[in-house]
Amino acid sequence: MDTLSDPHLMDVRESKTRRFAVIGAGAAGLCIAKYLIQNGFEDVTVFEIGTQIGGLWCYRNDSQRSAAYRTLHINTARNVTNFSDFKFDETVQLFPNHWDMHRYLVAYAEHFDVSRRIRFNSRVADVRPTERYRSDAPEWQVTLENGHVEVFDRVIVASGHLSVPLHVPEFRNNFTGQYLHSHDYREPEPFVGKKICVVGVGNSACDIASDICVLSPLTVMVARSGVMIAPKLIFGRPFTDVTMKLYKPWVPDRLRRWIIKTLVHILHGRMSDFGFKPLTQRAHPTTSAVLIQHVAYRRIIVKQGIEKIEGKRIFFSDGSSDEFDVMIAATGYLIDLPFISSSIVPIENNAVDLYKRICPPDWKGLYFVGMLNSTAHSLNMIFEYQSRWICAVEKGQANLPSADEMRSDIEAKKQYIRMYFKDSPRHTIEEESLLYLKDLDRRIKTASKRPTAVN
Repeated sequence: MDTLSDPHLMDVRESKTRRFAVIGAGAAGLCIAKYLIQNGFEDVTVFEIGTQIGGLWCYRNDSQRSAAYRTLHINTARNVTNFSDFKFDETVQLFPNHWDMHRYLVAYAEHFDVSRRIRFNSRVADVRPTERYRSDAPEWQVTLENGHVEVFDRVIVASGHLSVPLHVPEFRNNFTGQYLHSHDYREPEPFVGKKICVVGVGNSACDIASDICVLSPLTVMVARSGVMIAPKLIFGRPFTDVTMKLYKPWVPDRLRRWIIKTLVHILHGRMSDFGFKPLTQRAHPTTSAVLIQHVAYRRIIVKQGIEKIEGKRIFFSDGSSDEFDVMIAATGYLIDLPFISSSIVPIENNAVDLYKRICPPDWKGLYFVGMLNSTAHSLNMIFEYQSRWICAVEKGQANLPSADEMRSDIEAKKQYIRMYFKDSPRHTIEEESLLYLKDLDRRIKTASKRPTAVN
């Protein structure tokens, strides 16, 4: 067979000249850049808003987008957090902290030749289709804050969704003591001797409350939602070493959930015994190595809601009240895409309508990596799956469905979220990771255009 006359191979060869813009040099941006390079797409430019690689894992990142606090550790163990082809050094602790993660990502970028493609201090101000844009030949204009304009064939947004704090107005406006969002918390020393109210029951809330409770005469955690707080270790091993063995296609979902719930109950007891509401719907996983012990020792007092706030006095739903010096709102984040018009990618109810969390249905050549939360698997693993999926589409190994089919798939996902998950801003982009990864793999296999041509 004459491969030069094969139109499929011609398309693949021509695709190698495409120009790719990646927005963000965090874990997601580095991952997709690496996969593009490995798949033969050499013209890759990564735009980074600050001067550092690593995104949210760079402590005190001058991008001002990182919420990393001094004691932050990753929630998944080292062996399930690393990328598949670049392992952590064996000297790294079981649960890497932000310094470990930052060093790891810097090394990853250097190892896979991504570093030289990063343009630092390059804030993207605008992304829009050029006047020559066609769905069969997309072309995108990227404008930087300094006015510099470049044209790319593809744009991949990997800027994250944990940089714009979600403030609850009645907390922020009614409380007259010191108020801050967890995004701005860095270390406990400024709060020594102060009475602290932490609002939230997610991972950041658990970490911050545990951080400051030994230095505070009173630390209250307001857990407005039900929760199941999993431990970090079981029998001296990471809890995720056990739970990830259950995330197999042949393990029924109901059985998996029952086993995990039973293990948490054995290790931590009933959440209601510590003042938390029971978990009645699915939720983003919460883990903590020490929070339950702090609650048991009454270093942290759990309340289930706030009735009203008058000055520094907070009235709780159980009828009690107290005055507090500081309120720390661990109330989540808003999805923010300031450089893309809402006519291209609308954001409604803190959700973005993306097919498979990657593609806007009506625009070709625009992708997203990392615009999701995961119920189980590490985000780095999910970034890899998304990157492989994008590369398969770009190499012509898989086709995207029609815009109508993509919209139907998006609506089905929304219905699934409404049916099973708590109604909260963070769960609009939640993914059952086992199902999600399996689906991405299946889509590539079933949408394959044709077998690879041979001579």
